[in-house]
Amino acid sequence: MDMNTLLPIIVQVITGIIGGQAVGAALTQAAMGQLPKILGGAIGGVGGAAILGSLLGGGTVDPAAAAAAASGLGSSLNLQNIIGGAGGGAILTGIIGAVMGAMKK
Repeated sequence: MDMNTLLPIIVQVITGIIGGQAVGAALTQAAMGQLPKILGGAIGGVGGAAILGSLLGGGTVDPAAAAAAASGLGSSLNLQNIIGGAGGGAILTGIIGAVMGAMKK
């Protein structure tokens, strides 16, 4: 797998875990363990970035322009990957926390 393909996914997973941990700390009544927060954040981060990318118009791109823009870490640290990752991780972890909280009642 090419590093230009893998690096945005890594950024999405890391920001998703950060968003999931933040929501998990805020949802103290759900009493979630670390594994649901990490998995929910990572999966939600990748999904949230993909959804945000499609909403922002991540359509077709000129391959020459994409190759020029994809040189280095700068192209991976964009709004879609960071905000979409953190937001998606937070949302999915919140949903998991709500479901786990409801199951305990």
